[in-house]
Amino acid sequence: MSRSDERGTGPERPSERGTGPERPSERASTVRALVLEAPRELVVRSFPRPALADDDALLRVEACGLCGTDHEMWSGEMKKFLPLVPGHEAVGIIEEIGPRAAARWGVAVGDRVGVAPRQACGACPTCLSGDPRGCERHRGDTYGSISVHTAPSLWGGYGEYQYLSPDSQIVRIPGDLDPVVAAMFNAVANGIRWGAVVPKTKPGDVVAVLGPGIRGLSAAVAARDAGAKFVMLTGRGERDAPRLDLARRFGIDLVVDVAVDDPVAALVEHAGSLADVVVDVTAMAPAAFVQALDLACDRGTVCVAGIHGDGDVPGFRPDVIVLKELRIVGARGTDIAEFNAAVALLASGRYPFATVPARTAGLEEMSELLAVLAGERDEPAPPFAALRL
Repeated sequence: MSRSDERGTGPERPSERGTGPERPSERASTVRALVLEAPRELVVRSFPRPALADDDALLRVEACGLCGTDHEMWSGEMKKFLPLVPGHEAVGIIEEIGPRAAARWGVAVGDRVGVAPRQACGACPTCLSGDPRGCERHRGDTYGSISVHTAPSLWGGYGEYQYLSPDSQIVRIPGDLDPVVAAMFNAVANGIRWGAVVPKTKPGDVVAVLGPGIRGLSAAVAARDAGAKFVMLTGRGERDAPRLDLARRFGIDLVVDVAVDDPVAALVEHAGSLADVVVDVTAMAPAAFVQALDLACDRGTVCVAGIHGDGDVPGFRPDVIVLKELRIVGARGTDIAEFNAAVALLASGRYPFATVPARTAGLEEMSELLAVLAGERDEPAPPFAALRL
């Protein structure tokens, strides 16, 4: 549910508010959250419990999903203005809410919700055009990336509570859905958008998805639900082996370890043709983009959703794009329609997301979990990881 009425400025607005409604005396006056103070320096700090007005809310965090952005921020590979409270995939219970926010989002105290990473004002020309992902008021201030020096500091999901601004985009979560499973909603929504909506996947298509993480798996599922007749998912090496095994349980037609087999030859052998749609969700793997071009058929579509960094792309031949007349489209972020579709898919049980092996950690163990996700430990990354409180 996104907001559509105009209101004040973005995340600096809370500091301008008064004391707001009186809080019950039994509620703690401070809350704990993890603060990334410098690369690899994630510490627990206490903050004043925010005082709310009539148009915002406070979320009691139950779980917060982790993705590549999280461990890249933690390691310093992705530069952000620190210090900040990370976390942009939070699920939790509405603890306090103002009457205007409750009416706008259609939620009440005690409801379980998910928080979209991006805020959207609903009033700027870009929002009014139907593209809240490009909100002109909130460029670059997604949840999990706003400085703790911006009141009220709790702008991420790595904490006991997360502040919800008037410009938040909220999705309702069924009360009987496990919070960690529900925390997959952002990744699944990405998969729906990248695997079906952006590339316009249609019935009868052959689809290849590169990258077997939860987003790649979700993209493969979305392609199947869009009517694709054949879906292949690729990974690389022992680190991805458990994820490829998981894809088989989801009914993916073909999984390929590109460190062992040629994915182009495997796709042609099993599907009978190259791919109408290729979805590249790999991270920091520029060679995968070259592979995506090779996998695409003439006049095929290549949807690039993974960040590959600023390095060289070995083997890249621009003429392949011309000679094949390929459509190359970038995909970043997700709209509220996909978030709601993702929650519905998770709740339906049509795919075994509830059985996805998930590794969780509390506040004090998060640095170790992020190190595993960053590949800095001698163990494979789990298919899904989350903070759980």
